[in-house]
Amino acid sequence: MSPESRPATGANPVSSTPVLRTALIASGIAAVVLAIVAGIIGGVLKGAPGVWSGLIGALLAVVFGAITAASILIANRWFGQELYVQLFFAIVMGGWFLKLGLFVVLILVLRGQPWLEPVVFFWALLAGVLVSLAIDGVVFMRMRVPAVPDASLPTVVPEDVAPSAGERSASETDPGEDSGNSHV
Repeated sequence: MSPESRPATGANPVSSTPVLRTALIASGIAAVVLAIVAGIIGGVLKGAPGVWSGLIGALLAVVFGAITAASILIANRWFGQELYVQLFFAIVMGGWFLKLGLFVVLILVLRGQPWLEPVVFFWALLAGVLVSLAIDGVVFMRMRVPAVPDASLPTVVPEDVAPSAGERSASETDPGEDSGNSHV
């Protein structure tokens, strides 16, 4: 399906799109709640460094979780194109490599910072990952996606179509000629 033949409403024909959008929205809402809770708990336990550590840990968990879903949504824009599969995997793998590189850089930069409380950061990051996984699980279980999504079935069986004017019908064939239906 080319972009010109897509519906004018801008609807994406890929069945995973609404699932991923719902997961991203729910994860965004949970991120705000988690950042507030992690900031408060970090502040109570370790003061200002605990607040920053809780906020950064919660933020990183959400950003890393959103990169995969966002890359799939971006890749789905090329659905129906000749190179869709190659583009899809290139974009999604690029997102994963981006996450890996960003994670390594952030850990190296944040390691040993005087304003970062590692225990609060770790627990906020872990809580963010677990909340993200729980949201993804609930969204995927509640969404109704067909068992064979994005497949188009034929609308006409070729054998059911009447022969054209130039073709002979079964009654016009030579009675002695094998119709091809007997396999003895």
